[in-house]
Amino acid sequence: MRRLITVLLAVLALVSCTSGADQLDAGTRVTIGVGGQPLLVYLPTTLAERLGFYREAGLQVKLEDLQSGSKALQALQGGSVDVVSGYYDHTIQMQAKGREATAFVSMLRLPSLALAVSPKTGRSITSVADLEGATVGVTSPGSSTDFFLKHLLVQHGMAADAARISGIGGDASAVAAMEQGRVDAAVMVEPSISVLQQRVGPLRILADTRTVDGLKSEFGVDNYTASVLYSTGEWQAKNADTARKLAGAIVRTLQWIEQHSATEIADRMPSEYSAGNREIYIQAIEQTKESFSKDGVIHADGAGAAYAVLARFNPEVAQAKIDLGKTYSNDYLPR
Repeated sequence: MRRLITVLLAVLALVSCTSGADQLDAGTRVTIGVGGQPLLVYLPTTLAERLGFYREAGLQVKLEDLQSGSKALQALQGGSVDVVSGYYDHTIQMQAKGREATAFVSMLRLPSLALAVSPKTGRSITSVADLEGATVGVTSPGSSTDFFLKHLLVQHGMAADAARISGIGGDASAVAAMEQGRVDAAVMVEPSISVLQQRVGPLRILADTRTVDGLKSEFGVDNYTASVLYSTGEWQAKNADTARKLAGAIVRTLQWIEQHSATEIADRMPSEYSAGNREIYIQAIEQTKESFSKDGVIHADGAGAAYAVLARFNPEVAQAKIDLGKTYSNDYLPR
């Protein structure tokens, strides 16, 4: 009888421990929808996982590659992801629709988007003005690449819909669409730009925000809130500690990026992201390092620059009373 009681107590203790572990796991799980995981603009999201920083912060993070920012936003609205690794401008777009979304850590201080001409286009395209009636690739309609294109068209005196858009993704599919001439031009990001140039030679770039000089040329600013982590206000209110841990892991990753070489960064990333050309991938990371935030802080002028772009071609945003202070928060960053 004494032995039976001992066994029963051991079983009860094991069940209790297992139950407690399950409760802990449930409280720290978070799913992040990424608007194109192989793209370098979202590199910190994946690198934080590869370095173990989420785990060390007490989080179980699941990353879902959703190919474009608009699809990641749709997943957030549908409840299949908790957080989005996407571009900040979607939080402004959401507020204009009467919905709350708040960015809580910045990863990119430059948009790092470039509008390039396909080497196989049958059109004579030497400037943005030549894109009227052309087919231009974006990651997907409603994504930040689409917003960038519309801004450029309006900036050059055309209607926002003067060009026909085609969703071509952001990585290998975008390279193929440009290489095969299925689009006349495309808004692209790294490493796709470098991969395409390696295959076809120098590209005609019509607009480039991969550097501070390029950003100043296109937008007249030297800071632009680009890729961030954002979620709904409801989720953040219920999961403030989780948001704080996520922000801390990303800031730690940004500091790691600053302190390490492009080669060391590439070593930590999934090998398939190099698309079979490791040297080109390393070069693309080296070119992108300037774009990453150093501290995760979202600055008012960077948020204002993103708003100005949207308001220029989006009547819904232009006519809405946008409170930018509610579209981002630095309260979750490490102090």
